[in-house]
Amino acid sequence: MTKPVYVLNGPNLNLLGKRQPEIYGSETLEDVRNLCEAAAAETGLQVDFRQSNAEHELIDWIQEAREAASGIVINPAAYSHTSVAILDALNACDFPVIEVHISNIHKRESFRHHSFVSARAEAVIAGCGTQGYIFAVQKMAALLSGK
Repeated sequence: MTKPVYVLNGPNLNLLGKRQPEIYGSETLEDVRNLCEAAAAETGLQVDFRQSNAEHELIDWIQEAREAASGIVINPAAYSHTSVAILDALNACDFPVIEVHISNIHKRESFRHHSFVSARAEAVIAGCGTQGYIFAVQKMAALLSGK
C-alpha cells in the first residue's frame, strides 16, 4: 500500500500520561505513536501520526488526507462532541474512517455520550485504553484489504 493511514489526535492528547491518568492511563502520546507504528508494520500499513489542539488544523489534515492517505484513524477528543466541521471534512473523504477514544465516553459525563464523528466512522472503539489504537490499525488493515 503506497498511501499511509493518517492517525489524527485532537486536543489535550499531547498531555497523555500527565493529564488525568486515572482516566487516560500513564502512557504518553509517543507511546501511542509507537503502538500504532508497530501495529501498522505487522499489518503492512504505514501510519502518519499527528496531534493538534487546533480544530482548523485537524480539518486541514483531513482535507489533505483525501489525496494523501488510504484512511483515517481519528481520536477527535473533545471535538467529537462539538465539531460538525470535522464531521463535514470526514464526509468529504471516500475511504475508511475509524474513531478511537481511550476512555469509555458512554460511562462519562452525559455531554460526552454523543459523537458527531461516529456518524461517519466505519468503526468506533472506546474504553480500551491505548490498546484501542492497535485495534483501530488492525481494523483499518482489514477494511483496506477487503477482509
